[in-house]
Amino acid sequence: MIISDRLRELREEKKLSQGDIEKRTGLLRCYISRVENGHTVPAIETLEKLARALEVPLYQLFYDGEEPPKLPNLLKRKTSDDIVWGSKGRQASYLHQLTRCLSKASEADRKLLMAMAQKMTTGRTRQAEASA
Repeated sequence: MIISDRLRELREEKKLSQGDIEKRTGLLRCYISRVENGHTVPAIETLEKLARALEVPLYQLFYDGEEPPKLPNLLKRKTSDDIVWGSKGRQASYLHQLTRCLSKASEADRKLLMAMAQKMTTGRTRQAEASA
């Protein structure tokens, strides 16, 4: 659908002149004419003004029908809570228990545990790369 034709069609359905649209939007009548004749492509802000002047929702400038088109079923995206390990459930409980235990350990023991954990995860990464 060509936006210029749709704008003219909506304006004529409402029995409004280009002058009426000029008064409602503050846009010059010659500009409205250029848009309706396809000589100028309006910015989205201008389309919003025109939709308000025509008393229609913005989607109707792009869609020929009474109701907005149905959206396709999009896959449910994971939220940041779903992605972050330890944010809920057993993982959160385990993480809480671990932090409680670590808070009781000495600084030297925490550093030792961190070094071991880093060593273990680097080894797994290398193993995964080697097997792939």
